[in-house]
Amino acid sequence: MSSDEAVTPRVPTAATAAARGAGIAVLLLGVALAFMGMGLFMFNMGRDMSTMTRAVSQMGLDVSSMAEDMSFMAGRMEVMAQSMVEGQAGMSADFARVRAGMELMAGDVRRMSENMNDLAVNIRGMSGNMRTMNESMGQMNQSMAAMTGTMGRMSVDINRFTRPESLMPMSPFR
Repeated sequence: MSSDEAVTPRVPTAATAAARGAGIAVLLLGVALAFMGMGLFMFNMGRDMSTMTRAVSQMGLDVSSMAEDMSFMAGRMEVMAQSMVEGQAGMSADFARVRAGMELMAGDVRRMSENMNDLAVNIRGMSGNMRTMNESMGQMNQSMAAMTGTMGRMSVDINRFTRPESLMPMSPFR
């Protein structure tokens, strides 16, 4: 082989460089749009979860207030049942059945009040679980940010693979 036949490196044409640049731009635009869409989705989901947490907290307060009202009403019904016991000395057997029914109903109302209180406790626990879920969503957002950084590094590697000459050590085309 003579020195005239030495291999010279191919210089990319302007059209090749422009096509390569346009392809990279389209790829980066697609990746940016995908991450913007995911970010918007995560933001809306976080806002909706916050609204739902506030609503559940308010529901817990309402149920607690209702449980207190039911306890007060149960106390009043017990007083009423006691008054009926004192006033029924000369009354008939029918009135005794009414008194028994009122005592039974007072017990049912008291149990219902206790159940309402248990419901309030469960709703408070659910609110705590929602807070934990919100924290998990925050961690997921941080993981997404780390993934975004990794994707950025991957784009650099992909760019290098589109120019194989940049992979050779000691190459002037890096």
